[in-house]
Amino acid sequence: MTHRRNTYRVTYVLVSAFIVVGIASFVLAIILARDLTVTYVENEFASRKVEVLEYNIGPFNDFFQNRIPEISFYQGYLDSAGVASYADSVLQTYPFVERIVFYDVALSNSESVDYGFSANNLVVYPKGIYQFSQPNQTGQPSSTANHSGQLPLSLSDDFNNMAVKFAAFIERVDTTKALRDEDIFKVFYAVTPGKISYMNIPRRDDLKAYKELMYGKHLHDAVYEQDIFTYFINPNKLSLNNTVPELYQHIQIQPLVYESIDTDPDLLTTETPLPGALADYKIYFSSSRSFLLTEINRRFLPVLAGVVAIYLLLAIIAYLIYRNLYVNERMFKLQYDFINNLTHEFKTPVSVIKIAGNNIKSAKQLSDKERVHYGKILDEEADKLNNLMNTLLSFTQIENKSIKIKREEVDLHEFCDKVLAASKIKYGDLIIQCQVDANRALYIDPVLLGSIFQNLIDNAYKYSKPDNKVLDIYITQTKKQVTMRFADKGIGIAKKELAHIFKKFYRVQNQYNQQGSVGLGLAFCKELVNFMGGEIRVESELDKGTTFIIVFPVD
Repeated sequence: MTHRRNTYRVTYVLVSAFIVVGIASFVLAIILARDLTVTYVENEFASRKVEVLEYNIGPFNDFFQNRIPEISFYQGYLDSAGVASYADSVLQTYPFVERIVFYDVALSNSESVDYGFSANNLVVYPKGIYQFSQPNQTGQPSSTANHSGQLPLSLSDDFNNMAVKFAAFIERVDTTKALRDEDIFKVFYAVTPGKISYMNIPRRDDLKAYKELMYGKHLHDAVYEQDIFTYFINPNKLSLNNTVPELYQHIQIQPLVYESIDTDPDLLTTETPLPGALADYKIYFSSSRSFLLTEINRRFLPVLAGVVAIYLLLAIIAYLIYRNLYVNERMFKLQYDFINNLTHEFKTPVSVIKIAGNNIKSAKQLSDKERVHYGKILDEEADKLNNLMNTLLSFTQIENKSIKIKREEVDLHEFCDKVLAASKIKYGDLIIQCQVDANRALYIDPVLLGSIFQNLIDNAYKYSKPDNKVLDIYITQTKKQVTMRFADKGIGIAKKELAHIFKKFYRVQNQYNQQGSVGLGLAFCKELVNFMGGEIRVESELDKGTTFIIVFPVD
């Protein structure tokens, strides 16, 4: 008993330790999952700015890659009307383009041209200058034109820069080869913060002619047309859209040197510079931690659900293991008790038989009375052993479905008379009566039915007080079923025991069960009833009695 108690203590300690470790690991997993989610969101806050940048500079890239090179299609022959239409389209489509300056450029070898940029015999000069700005308050784009060709100081740098690069390129260009992309970008583009200048890209034949002009190979004066555009860019007019509103609370276009004066430790900030002509500015992102908390919680909930599901699964597995161990322990206890009780059941009649045998052996002479007495003892104890063995064997056969039901018509009146007669011989002090209200025979196995009756009668006798051993059997029949009620006035069964009394090896602990019982009687009855297609149930009250109700279908 002490060993068993120690085993129980160890089991409970292990279970308690498992529960504590499980809860601790669950809490730790939740904390780690939360921290990882926070870190992941903060990393995305720092990395997804590129996504916002790419989206917001999309119009600028479209302008730079498509609308600016469009000028080259005209090959220098863009007139004032065409320029006005083009500029109006660009200014309306791209608000960040504040102003466009168009230089109607000529290339000549004439010595009469006294302004512009000259290299050897080649003179690059503007015939006219046109300026276009964003629409004014009336909604009309403003424009100015200078047909004198004289450059104002504010525009001379842009023109001279493009002219110098172009003249240097003409000087070294190999007109037998196609232009490389690298040369195109270096020569015909000039990109500085806030400004883009572009000259239309001439054809190879034009480049050859320009080279001849430069080195005086033309016998007569010649004039060729080129177009130069300068676009003034205002990054603050760039349309800014927050494509990741769950991460960025505020996004702004700020100068590259801008630094926030907000010292709030809960404010997260990041930035990314704008490219090309927008390079003096950057996109500035900011979010408070309380703002990001919503996104953190949204992403953490599925993680939490996953962790809970995993631990719930582990808890179910642990419960199944524990239940299996508990069932095995209980089965071991039942089997242990069964062996003890079975040993006791065998030991008692064997001991009695041995004592009777020794008495017969040691006696020199037996009287008729003694012979009858010892013979009765040996016969009764042998019957006990035989009944016990038959019960065990029958129970095993029924569980394994190794026997067949031998159904036959049974007259319930005659059947009950035989049972009562046998019971009165066996239990002389048992008051037993049977009332049968049935008009026809029951088609059933009489041997198995007799075993049911015998077990319930034995049970009623065993668990009744010595001065009140009473059993009433009522049998009624309807069109569909036969009902058998076995009502005694014994000690009764507690309600908490009722759900277990039909279990194999289960014994109700009370003062009438101290001598031991195998715990098979009622389990055997239930197996027999179920085996023959019936059902059995019990009703009981402590100190008032117990009623077993058996119902068989009428075939």
